[in-house]
Amino acid sequence: MSRPALPDPKAAIPKDPAKLARSLTGTVAELRRATDAWIRDGDPGKGQPPEPVVLLALQQQRVYRYLARNPEVASRTYARLSKSLAAQAKDNVTAIRNLLSLVHPISGSAKFRVQPAEPADVLLGHFKHAERRFGVDWEILAAVMFVETKFGRVRSPSHTGAKGPMQFMPGTWAAYGMGGDIQDTRDALLAAANYLRASGAPRDYRRALYAYNHSWAYVDAVQLHARQIKRDIRNYYAYYNWQVYVVTTDGDRRLTGP
Repeated sequence: MSRPALPDPKAAIPKDPAKLARSLTGTVAELRRATDAWIRDGDPGKGQPPEPVVLLALQQQRVYRYLARNPEVASRTYARLSKSLAAQAKDNVTAIRNLLSLVHPISGSAKFRVQPAEPADVLLGHFKHAERRFGVDWEILAAVMFVETKFGRVRSPSHTGAKGPMQFMPGTWAAYGMGGDIQDTRDALLAAANYLRASGAPRDYRRALYAYNHSWAYVDAVQLHARQIKRDIRNYYAYYNWQVYVVTTDGDRRLTGP
């Protein structure tokens, strides 16, 4: 049986809740199949993800971003989804909405430095190494890196001066970086786990994450994404393929991906 055509990364997102629900249901089902094939037959530890995973994950991301900006449509869409997919959608849409609430639009001509992420399973190895050393759940570390820099794709410093794949302020890095390189992924993840552990993790992740970024909206977003990764590791591979967007005075601008 032939598979549905891959989504066009520039196609308009449906505005009707029934059509959105059908689109999301089909996209997530195909994304799970494509991810299973990538893990089974490909090599997430090397090279780039296959095209179906990239395009389907981007479509999923685009739908969730649309729903995050349209709460009434989102509520009507959830009612048309299966119970499990509605729960996933609510977590993702709420997380995106929380993060968008923290964003201040920038000039549409602003420049950003981006680069490809390290292979998904290389990052997974770094997350689990940091978990073993400091006792901080790897899913939390993955969610922080995902929120901060889309797994290291964003390389520009933040407007506050935070640097590297885990967005450390220089003073915090001096205290918790253990002499490592702030731009090195492995060093940055160890430092993040070290800092979160010193700030209360794993006993109190909310307190620890608030120390990392003083915003409860941020804390909730990280925990929602981490919860999805814990429920199904395929969600980690989907997030890995979500792309970098910036919010500008001219609207959203996508910096990476097809």
